[in-house]
Amino acid sequence: MPLAHTPEELSAWLRLTLEPGIGPATARELLRAVGLPQRLYRLSRDDLAILLPPPLAGQLARPPSREQAAALERSLRWAEHPGHHLLTLADAAYPQALLAIHDPPAVLYVAGDPARLSPQAIAIVGARHATPDGLANARAYARHLAQRGWCIVSGLALGIDTAAHEGALEAGPDAGGTVAVVGTGVDVVYPTRNRALAERIAAQGAIVSEFPLGLPALPHQFPRRNRLVAGLARGTLVAEAAARSGSLITARLAADAGREVFAIPGSIHSPLSRGCHALIRQGAKLVESAQDILDELGIPAGSRQPSPEPAPPRDPLLAGMGYGPIHVDALAARTGLAVPALQARLLELELQGRIARLDGGRYQVAQAG
Repeated sequence: MPLAHTPEELSAWLRLTLEPGIGPATARELLRAVGLPQRLYRLSRDDLAILLPPPLAGQLARPPSREQAAALERSLRWAEHPGHHLLTLADAAYPQALLAIHDPPAVLYVAGDPARLSPQAIAIVGARHATPDGLANARAYARHLAQRGWCIVSGLALGIDTAAHEGALEAGPDAGGTVAVVGTGVDVVYPTRNRALAERIAAQGAIVSEFPLGLPALPHQFPRRNRLVAGLARGTLVAEAAARSGSLITARLAADAGREVFAIPGSIHSPLSRGCHALIRQGAKLVESAQDILDELGIPAGSRQPSPEPAPPRDPLLAGMGYGPIHVDALAARTGLAVPALQARLLELELQGRIARLDGGRYQVAQAG
């Protein structure tokens, strides 16, 4: 449980996160040198100048600015509401996995259940403009892993992130759950179309941010968000990514922190497979099913395991399609079906989410996790 900080103590923690020119790494070094933040703010300017450049020493020696005071008051009021938590580095509930990175946030804003920030987490990330295959894979992998006790961490972005959160929620309230790490204030939903999803995550999991309340989406904040996605998880799965993608940054941060990196291979013709293929060449573990991840990381102790589901019967048309993209004309020749009947069946399978329509009259089987 979070510590019962006094308002003075919690204000000092919060103010440290609001100081211009002092990031998480510098804040941690100051705390190592001085102790708790309230002690830091009791030092004289001369004492602070031993630890910081003179301008920063003067900044910390002065009372908080008007903007800082307003932000502190807003945060303290926010934390009074049920389901709202401020976790400091001194709290036992602060996620231990983040303490292993060099710049853990001094304060985390958590909307939801802080217990979801457990060490039994796997990150699933990928492209915003994902293919139907990529979305289906992310959802299926997340659902399968959550059913086996893993908490699914992602970034609430469109595409793969959204599919991963939704798959984890589909696993049910007794499963591993999901955590959304956001690059805005925890009270700001970005993108706005994910508002309903964010509400479900806060009710059944947790939304986490290191940024002050009310902070809108700004580009430079998302790489900082990505380090927390990687830092919270024992492993990161990249479901689909282009050659230059923020997901690859998350994967690199995970590797740098000594965490496992997994990647789902795709078609050599798809630009959104190139990032995953690059990761595999660099040493990421190729996975063809969620079981490959469980074989590597195991199943969290004490988790309730679902009964195995029988595999659905294989559709003859799906068997004829194979596993790579295939043109409708080639499929007609392979199956012997007339093109009108074939197109009707393809449309039915597409609406069921079992195949994906690609460019140029091609189709591909949507792979399950």
